[in-house]
Amino acid sequence: MTTAEMAKPKETHIQFSPALYPKKGGNIKFPAPKNSEKRANAVIKVCLLLIITRYLPVEYKKMILNYNNSSIYYNVQGNGPALVLLHGFLESSVMWDSLVPLLFKKYTVISIDLPGHGRSGCVSTIHTMELMAKVVHAIVETNNFKSATIVGHSMGGYVALAYTDIYQSEVDKLILLNSTPAADSVVRKKNRDRALGVVRKNPSLFISMSVNSLFVENTHDLYALDIQKLKKEALLFSPGGISAAILGMRDRPDRTSVLKNFSKEKIMVSGIYDPIVPFTTSKALASLTNTEFIKVSGGHMSLIENLEEIVKIFT
Repeated sequence: MTTAEMAKPKETHIQFSPALYPKKGGNIKFPAPKNSEKRANAVIKVCLLLIITRYLPVEYKKMILNYNNSSIYYNVQGNGPALVLLHGFLESSVMWDSLVPLLFKKYTVISIDLPGHGRSGCVSTIHTMELMAKVVHAIVETNNFKSATIVGHSMGGYVALAYTDIYQSEVDKLILLNSTPAADSVVRKKNRDRALGVVRKNPSLFISMSVNSLFVENTHDLYALDIQKLKKEALLFSPGGISAAILGMRDRPDRTSVLKNFSKEKIMVSGIYDPIVPFTTSKALASLTNTEFIKVSGGHMSLIENLEEIVKIFT
């Protein structure tokens, strides 16, 4: 074996009881990171999540809301005050699956497939943040809650801010994961316009490039399975739904003042190496708006990269 071959990361195999993880006959394999400490942490993370999702009983309700003659899918789990989870662009409520089992005993967790994402249909040719906020509010009302804690990742954070803007008195707490209250810059708007062209011509290429960009480049091997899963799911989304979200994000207003004027508990979580929402910008905006700022290692996908740290926010 050559030195290069010895240095090349191999797949790590973990053997579980088939009763614990029957789909793979008890066997799981995933690309191993080069660093042995990171490899050990990755193994521990997989073990813990499998045990949690297998053995903790969850009251799980799959629901559908009809909105503008379109079906909006969402899940309701647990008991207690409402906690609404809003995913990011090219994601769905599935992204919260590792978090929900850790929260359902304390909250009624409502995780939503935003319009044009997951299994939800499009409700308009442009999914403005305000429109999506109204969809979320309709779900909260349908489930007989007068207020809720709103959590948003990336684009979900834009929706959470629009929700707070419209229904401020009905928001108990606001948590932004890898998101920003700032509007798109001129350069960012131009990038959105270019993205629209790619979506029309080659949606699969756009999805692949976009999902890759969510992770710090030198961690792609470490999160290979997560990246593959995100791409596989996003390929099921309609190009119209993807374009509607891009237009909505491009044209969203600056809501820095909304965050600043929100007087209840508010938190911004930022990854040090976030390639989408720069860490230094997030820190400055948190200071400007008197928002609690939580720094975590990693990039834009803090829920995947730092699950343990995200859980602490809710406990």
